[in-house]
Amino acid sequence: MTDTAWIDLALVSARPQAMGALLRYFRNLDTAEEAFQEACIRALKTWPKSGPPRDAAAWLIFVGRNSGIDKVRRQSRETVLPPEELLSDLEDQESDLAERLDGSHYRDDILKLLFVCSNPVLPATQQIALALRIVSGLSVKQIARAFLVGEAAMEQRITRAKARVAAAGIAFETPDAADRSERLAAVATMIYLVFNEGYSAMNGPDSVSADLCEEAIRLARLLLRLFPSEPEMMGLTALLLLQHSRSRARFDADGGIILLDDQDRSLWKKPLIIEALAMIDKAVRHRQPGPYQIQAAIAALHARATRPDETDWEEIDLLYQALERLQPSPVITLNRAVAVSKRDGPEAALALIEPLAEKLAGYFYFHGLNGALLKQAGRVREARVAFDRAIALATNAAEASHIRMQLDHLCKDECEKDLEEEKR
Repeated sequence: MTDTAWIDLALVSARPQAMGALLRYFRNLDTAEEAFQEACIRALKTWPKSGPPRDAAAWLIFVGRNSGIDKVRRQSRETVLPPEELLSDLEDQESDLAERLDGSHYRDDILKLLFVCSNPVLPATQQIALALRIVSGLSVKQIARAFLVGEAAMEQRITRAKARVAAAGIAFETPDAADRSERLAAVATMIYLVFNEGYSAMNGPDSVSADLCEEAIRLARLLLRLFPSEPEMMGLTALLLLQHSRSRARFDADGGIILLDDQDRSLWKKPLIIEALAMIDKAVRHRQPGPYQIQAAIAALHARATRPDETDWEEIDLLYQALERLQPSPVITLNRAVAVSKRDGPEAALALIEPLAEKLAGYFYFHGLNGALLKQAGRVREARVAFDRAIALATNAAEASHIRMQLDHLCKDECEKDLEEEKR
């Protein structure tokens, strides 16, 4: 096989489980990372020839573990690894490891690692950044984009987090029940950001980025099993399910973005929607509203509308206002502006987002929405400037293509208007 796309997908999928197991084995963050990277290099060399192993995570754990041991041995001038052909014949070892991957006293090595990364010795932003880098393998650039900060600043943040972990001598052990409860919010935020990164970077339902969404949902379900009566975990899980339910309708055959109003709603995954709606109803009965529950309620209003014109924009605006009170954020206000535009028109929405211009100057979605609203309001020149800025900030080809299409429509409308004026 010459196409390595399936290898990339397998490595992304297996990383959290492999990293969790390797860290449990070595008790050292850098050693575990290096061991996993070495295993990935060997996978890229051997899998195209031999095909995928029966269990990619088990294979990576076995090879990574031996690679880490080899490093320690070399440092001690002891024996080295067996020949590559022996390492590649992992049938028995893979089966044994696969059976033991979920057999630790903690329910999942990944979740254990998430709680370790959220140790209160680290500031909240460093907790989440470290977990995104170590657990899910996001690049520094991806994490910086999720936090709306520069790449250099995020690199420093992650480096400081690693240094604090090493200096504090944090034990990679299972936190007790009280610690888990205290760290729940940080872990939930990490899971949400992993999903958001996959969702925003996706360029089709079968892209590698879609796997990040699946992994975030898996982790959310796992966390909900640990905290079955926590309404915010119900809200988070429901939110991810509702967002992911639209994955097949978000792109056309060429990978172009299809906006919510234009999506074929028959392609939405009904089982995910039904599960999420039941979860939201259960969370509401606890009468402990939180940000994830409110976001899930907003997504639920979209899911319940069989046609775009049935969407309850008034209720969505009220929910966004409640979310702004609980969790003030320029991005939340930006999202609320969509509901305001649907209800009160583009000028009202433009007035709402105008104060956000400085804070969101480097945010693609601000300029994309600003351009769309200006276009609706007939402010063509301003719309073109906003669209040009959005293209410059696009994070993938699908985003850039969508904005270029908006610009093409803008130019077409201008030309038609000029022709009509000439005829007069």
